[in-house]
Amino acid sequence: MAHLRFKALDLANNRPKIQVEENGKISEFFAADVFGIDQMEKLLASDVFKKVKIAIDDGQKIDSETANAVASAAKLWAISKGATHYTHWFQPLNGATAEKHDTFFDAQSGIERFKGTTLVQQEPDASSFPNGGIRSTFEARGYTAWDPSSPMFIYGVTLCIPTVFVSYTGEALDNKAPLLKAVEVIDIAATKVCQLFDKKITRVRASLGCEQEYFVIDKALYSSRPDLVMAGRTLFGHNPARGQQLDDHYFGSIPPRIYNFMKDFEIEALKLGIPVSTRHNEVAPSQYEVAPLFEDINIATDHNLLLMDVMSKVAERHRLKVLFHEKPFAKLNGSGKHNNWSLITNTGVNLFQPSSSARENLLFLIFLITTVKAVHEYADLLRASIASAGNDHRLGANEAPPAIMSVFLGSQLTNVLDELEKNGNVKVEKGDNMYMKLGIDKIPPIILDNTDRNRTSPFAFTGNKFEFRAVGSTDNPGTPMAVLNLIVAEQLTQFYNAVEKDINKGTDKRLAIVNVLRKYIKESNAIRFEGDGYSEEWLKEAKKRGLSNIKDTPRAIDAYLTEKAKSIFIKHGVLNETEIEARNEIRWENYIKKIQIESRVMGDLALNHIVPTAIAYQNKLIKNANGLNGLGIKNTQVLKMIDSMSDYIETIQREVENMTEERKRINKIVDNRKKALAYCDDVKIKYFDKIRYAVDKLELIVDNEDWPLVKYREMLF
Repeated sequence: MAHLRFKALDLANNRPKIQVEENGKISEFFAADVFGIDQMEKLLASDVFKKVKIAIDDGQKIDSETANAVASAAKLWAISKGATHYTHWFQPLNGATAEKHDTFFDAQSGIERFKGTTLVQQEPDASSFPNGGIRSTFEARGYTAWDPSSPMFIYGVTLCIPTVFVSYTGEALDNKAPLLKAVEVIDIAATKVCQLFDKKITRVRASLGCEQEYFVIDKALYSSRPDLVMAGRTLFGHNPARGQQLDDHYFGSIPPRIYNFMKDFEIEALKLGIPVSTRHNEVAPSQYEVAPLFEDINIATDHNLLLMDVMSKVAERHRLKVLFHEKPFAKLNGSGKHNNWSLITNTGVNLFQPSSSARENLLFLIFLITTVKAVHEYADLLRASIASAGNDHRLGANEAPPAIMSVFLGSQLTNVLDELEKNGNVKVEKGDNMYMKLGIDKIPPIILDNTDRNRTSPFAFTGNKFEFRAVGSTDNPGTPMAVLNLIVAEQLTQFYNAVEKDINKGTDKRLAIVNVLRKYIKESNAIRFEGDGYSEEWLKEAKKRGLSNIKDTPRAIDAYLTEKAKSIFIKHGVLNETEIEARNEIRWENYIKKIQIESRVMGDLALNHIVPTAIAYQNKLIKNANGLNGLGIKNTQVLKMIDSMSDYIETIQREVENMTEERKRINKIVDNRKKALAYCDDVKIKYFDKIRYAVDKLELIVDNEDWPLVKYREMLF
């Protein structure tokens, strides 16, 4: 296999350059392939457009006549741009997006057709997607239903219609439906709180900016690593002498080949209405980041998933491979999907942004403190929302936040909350720019940049938003965002009820608000942490505070099944009990399969590639040792190498055999939770590191010319 490695390296080093022409002003082609509000206003009759606009803004149902008009306009627009097919584009619970293409052309009539009924609903197979037992194999019926709030778009020659996916019996089988419900819940809860101050606020919109980290390597190098192809991450590989320790890659000059790739996928993304804004080198070699502007949370989620697909397809043109796995290379920086979340009113106020308005500053503190309280109350559920086999490798290592949920606010806001808790008054001074006093009658401004940034915090306030940094790079952001919006909505509801109860007793409104806020601050102090989340001291301190540190997925997702978690999902109508339990079955099954695949690939590579290579090289050493011995020359070091190799080879063979037998035993377990725990404890934890250690040691001994796998230094540099 070594010859494949050098052939791959030769291909990678001699790729012809692909030049990407600039596409002119972005404003001239942005959203050119999107059937959005602007296109609908041009193509629909004014009365129809008004109905559609109201439906999008207020979440109202679109009647059949309006749906027919939209379908007709969308078909004509799509065909004029070269589209031949349409699809309901949805997000099943397998971590990817799905689509079934149908042609506009009707052979019987000889014309292109697209009806409103086809726009609104289709029927994919609900038993072939993960469903957690909701649908049996022979029960295939399921439905996709149009989501008007996320615009249609043309991808290739296909009109894509964003949809939700539900079973024949009505249960959600996707990530979009719960997110839409959670967004509606927080809209209602947040609006009620806002109307304590401003009756003009009639809607609160959840906003998301989703930064995406990723690695890029040459396609030939990727293809020569079976572990990357099959598992998405390298299961073996000794760290190169130079990794990221020089801090010379972060924000460095973008390599020309990667720069052309970035330009290419950005142009494609911008045409699809994805507002990509920032690109840069990340910390690890061959690691990068793309960040869009903020959007409505539902659209931002759709755009993130679409962007990942665009990046992968454009990379093929450049003979590159994008790696989205959270930890494709051991002991290097992992990749996350930093979810920057905020709440915006219909009057244009960011509820997480301090201002010069006394009223808005009190509103800011309400939303800040209730969010902190929500994270404290539901920390384990929030941790469960970002649990995955890939993210388990990342959390707590190399600039990824720990598995312990905590909130970072920064020194100024920490002082503000501490003072408010003590006496209801706040005074923070630093030079001439920072001063705030909170009382019943007057609330002077808080400065805008009231916090530093903490890269080790999983949930940090960064000036006018919260950054949920713990989300994994392959995750559908809709899952953690549904949980976050739901728990904050629940806390806002409790806040409103507590304040209203106090007001009904005759307490002044502002005093009632301050009383509840002081209570919340005191009750949620344990979740606030301003220090280094990587430190050993924090692990000890978090334990003292009673904060969980759940490091693996099978245990983390138990949080979904607690009565506390179930009750909040059911109370607000985001998920019912069947849907909750089904999702956990899917999560356990997904975890089992991923660890099982990694284990099988590890065994195959170790026994069929590494061990034979090591034995062949060992035979060369034995021949050398015998030759030296025949000449009467001491061969001590050669014998030591032979002996060391024997130990490593024996370790690999023994541990792979034991691991295989362990899998056979575990596969007989029927209960998915027990099976997932067994794969975690008795396969991954027990064997992966042992086998990897022996293989990586052999990499340092075996002649470079003989080693079969492309090495880290070759993939990354």
